[in-house]
Amino acid sequence: MAKKILVVDDEPNIVLSLEFLMGQAGYEVCTAENGDEALRVVAQDRPDLVLLDINLPDISGYEVCQQIRANADWRAIKILMITAKGRVVEREKGLAMGADDYITKPFSAQEVVEKVAQYLDNQGGGDTTQ
Repeated sequence: MAKKILVVDDEPNIVLSLEFLMGQAGYEVCTAENGDEALRVVAQDRPDLVLLDINLPDISGYEVCQQIRANADWRAIKILMITAKGRVVEREKGLAMGADDYITKPFSAQEVVEKVAQYLDNQGGGDTTQ
């Protein structure tokens, strides 16, 4: 059974490109345009991994990440933040909120596919802190 990925971004072009890339890599993909919708999808479909933008129109990606991590049933979900916020302090905040990794925009398609595979296909990826 294919691993399930949730793509959360309010930019349609980013959603389309990530949806295409993940589909081509053999993953089942669902999408959300904002944080509230993302949390509903997580509750209903329980994805294996979330590609999560920080700048969302309602609640931030940081808050979505924090809420996912606060739910014991969702702690196994991998979270990769994808954002234009590339400063070290923002990366550290994302990781402190519970993200497994952080990818900055503009991103390389190959980099995203490789990171997702690292976390899903290898069951745990590069995060050695857990």
